[in-house]
Amino acid sequence: MSAISLTPIDLALAAALLIVNGAISIAFGLRLERSLTIAAVRMVMQLAAVGYVLKFVFAQTSPAWTALVALVMVLAAGIELLQRQERRLRGWLAYGLGNATLLLAGGLATLYAAAIVIGPSPWYAPRYVLPILGMVLGNTLTSVSLALLTLNEGADRERSAIEARLALGATRFQAFSNLLRQSLRTATTPLLNTMAVAGVVTLPGMMAGQILAGSDPGEAAKYQIMIMFVLAGASSLGALAAVLGSVYLITDARHRLRLDRLAQPRKQ
Repeated sequence: MSAISLTPIDLALAAALLIVNGAISIAFGLRLERSLTIAAVRMVMQLAAVGYVLKFVFAQTSPAWTALVALVMVLAAGIELLQRQERRLRGWLAYGLGNATLLLAGGLATLYAAAIVIGPSPWYAPRYVLPILGMVLGNTLTSVSLALLTLNEGADRERSAIEARLALGATRFQAFSNLLRQSLRTATTPLLNTMAVAGVVTLPGMMAGQILAGSDPGEAAKYQIMIMFVLAGASSLGALAAVLGSVYLITDARHRLRLDRLAQPRKQ
């Protein structure tokens, strides 16, 4: 069974469902009509552009093109991560920490899945590497942002307790031990919830997409199981690297708390 091609009319019919969002916004005075329109137009333009770019990259089967697109994806994810943080590190430290974390977790998980688990020929085939990297970055981005949000806000809230532990001789990581556990737990919760209902309540995006594209449901299920395990590993690794890096950066070599390195929350 082959996939059914969608026409512009089909897409327009799907877009008509946005009327529901607009009606709710107007009825309750949410004033989200303009934001909704901009987001929808932006989404269409981005996905259409990505579709053409990937079509070109897939035809090249070049490691250089694959690496270039992957780099752009990581840099864009780093910018999005920066926007999601209310109490973030000042200056380029926040962007550097975010990009380093996403590159580490996303790169290792994607290479493991593509080169070792799936093993296409060549191993850097963009048809496998880029979609996996996109899913890994999306989930890791969520976990890292939750971990950093919990840690940085907790450091500000529990400043006295942390400084007391440091004054009593605790190392920076010992003083942050409670917050580290809380941050990692918070970062892992969304993925645990997703794994718990996958297949029973929801059909995850990768599996649903493959089925709609005409793949055998059994094969689609195996790919989804594989990617869920990869996402779990990448999210945990990314969250761990992010919180350890953040603790290191908001303390100094003398194990003193340096909340002055955190920017003030943005005004609503």
